[in-house]
Amino acid sequence: MAVLGLLADGLVFSSIIVLGSIGLSLVYGIADFANFAHGDTMTVGAYAALVTFGGLSGVGGPSLLGLPAAFFLALAAGFVVAALVAVVTEKLVYEPLDIGAIGLLITSIGVAFIYRGLVRIVFTAESTRYDVQSIRPIEALVPYGVRVTYHDVAIVITSVVLVGSLHALLQYTDLGRKMRAMADNPELARISGIRTDRIRLVTWTVGGGLAGVGGTFLGLFNRLSPRMGFNLLLLVFAAVILGGIGSVYGAMLGGLLIGVVHESMPLLSGLGGLLPLVPDTLGIPVGIEYAEAVAFVIMVAVLLVRPTGIAGEGT
Repeated sequence: MAVLGLLADGLVFSSIIVLGSIGLSLVYGIADFANFAHGDTMTVGAYAALVTFGGLSGVGGPSLLGLPAAFFLALAAGFVVAALVAVVTEKLVYEPLDIGAIGLLITSIGVAFIYRGLVRIVFTAESTRYDVQSIRPIEALVPYGVRVTYHDVAIVITSVVLVGSLHALLQYTDLGRKMRAMADNPELARISGIRTDRIRLVTWTVGGGLAGVGGTFLGLFNRLSPRMGFNLLLLVFAAVILGGIGSVYGAMLGGLLIGVVHESMPLLSGLGGLLPLVPDTLGIPVGIEYAEAVAFVIMVAVLLVRPTGIAGEGT
């Protein structure tokens, strides 16, 4: 029973990591540098949703999965604002620079500090929550040890819809084929007549927007704080590296694995009590505070066997 509950929590958390890791992998594949401001882009999207939801709090309308219609409008605002911030940063900061991937990486660290500082100035360093009424776990699942709410279900379903939409974009549209061509070989794509500057902006838009949605859901899953995206960034990078740098589908698989491992840490300490005929003393005495470390140990172990990651390279 406990295993099912932990796996369910892991699936919800994985949905958030997947949204962040896909955006990071997209940007890496097209812009060819690791964007350390990606986590704080998630934070910007989350706070944009907070402001929008606060402004729409008096608006009525139906609710879906325990969330008012205004929250989904705020979710869309988080997507738009995060995408806009990502595109503006690309045009004003990254594009004018001619300093290579390492220089852009270091620049993105400075951009992350700017994002975080602006969020602190406007919203202070205190954590907060969305003004969404708390609901009880789904009663039909409680006997099985699964204590997820309809809010958690909304996170998973929305993430699946967005991931499915991105898959359709990449595989079945002309724009998606151009994005994959540019990720494979930017110079060849440019010579072939593809407007690589436009593809680059579309990539920043999609990557930043997905980060904004992931940040909004992270705030719904936990709390909002100026460091929320930064605190998640290492797990997002772990998911991207584990799946295969530059591979969108690898990022999905890596995010799913990292999220489940992160939320399943109690299984290690309670291993002895969960398996029949196994003594309690065989449990590994580690708590949830070691979740990030264990996730990275798994990442390193996989890379030792498959250095290019689960899905290798390429979108």
